[in-house]
Amino acid sequence: MKTTLKTAVAVSALLALAGAAHAEGELKVYHWFEYIPQELLDKFTAETGVEVVMDTYDSNESMLASLKAGGMGTYDVAVPGDYMVSIMINEGMLDEIAEGELKNMGNIAEPWADPAFDPGWKHSIPYQWGSTSFMVDTDSFAGEINTTDILFNPPEELSGKINMLDSQGEVMLMAALHLGMEQCSTDRDKLKALNDMLQAAKANWASFNSDTSREVLVSGDVTVGQIWDGFGAKAREEKASLKYAFPKQGYVVWMDNVVLLNDAPNRDNAIKFMDFLLEPENIAAVSNFARYGNALTGTADFLDPELATLPEGNPPADAGPGTFVQVCDEETQMVYDRIWTALKK
Repeated sequence: MKTTLKTAVAVSALLALAGAAHAEGELKVYHWFEYIPQELLDKFTAETGVEVVMDTYDSNESMLASLKAGGMGTYDVAVPGDYMVSIMINEGMLDEIAEGELKNMGNIAEPWADPAFDPGWKHSIPYQWGSTSFMVDTDSFAGEINTTDILFNPPEELSGKINMLDSQGEVMLMAALHLGMEQCSTDRDKLKALNDMLQAAKANWASFNSDTSREVLVSGDVTVGQIWDGFGAKAREEKASLKYAFPKQGYVVWMDNVVLLNDAPNRDNAIKFMDFLLEPENIAAVSNFARYGNALTGTADFLDPELATLPEGNPPADAGPGTFVQVCDEETQMVYDRIWTALKK
């Protein structure tokens, strides 16, 4: 009798799971490219019965433009960087997460418990964090690399051999660090100097490209390339002569986050996905794949030990400061937008 009962319960459970797999709908994710392992999405589907549909982008700015052009109401979650979360909150693009909706919020590590860009994590959860700098092929260039001169005032031998990310926030911040000027400056003379410097530097650049920023370095199409540290680690695995720079003037640091979009067509599934990513084993799978840090406790046992010693993730003692992109007021941002638009022509 006990055996029969156990069998009946097991069959019922299997039937329930099978029904869930067909009944739980879908989740529409707007995500950075080459950032999350398919196996993790498959695991989420296996556990919840929710089918994941994902589109990708290559910069915070392109993500914002796409959502404004009609993406709102299409996607459930997106993965913007820290400063972009602030912009999206200010523009009313994000839904609020009710207290208690996410059961795993307690897994967020104390240093990330109350970020300035989303106080109290009311609209988002932490995803991955890292840095943006540049890599140099040391087989092709033997000079000093830990300086932003490489990007903005390069020696003649590097002219035409530099790729920049197609990312306004990161390029403009690196340029400001190079000039030693504050972000969101309203000083006309400083803004003119910034514009003039960028226009002069552009003559030395081969391309603006984010989605193949690793490939052009590995292939040798360029000698220098602005890049994210995790992408840089993957590039070095393919080509050992590539070295990630930590300029004395400073570099960019960032935190990517999963946000709950307004008018999400599958809001309940979005909450399930966010809670899924707040489980240490799951977010560790992203770190192992993308080679970035995460903001959760309890992940150590699930992480590739090599992550702790990656040169791209461990700035030397003499590195310049890591700096987050600052959100400017609307009027000031319009000036920076004009500088960027002119630079991309």
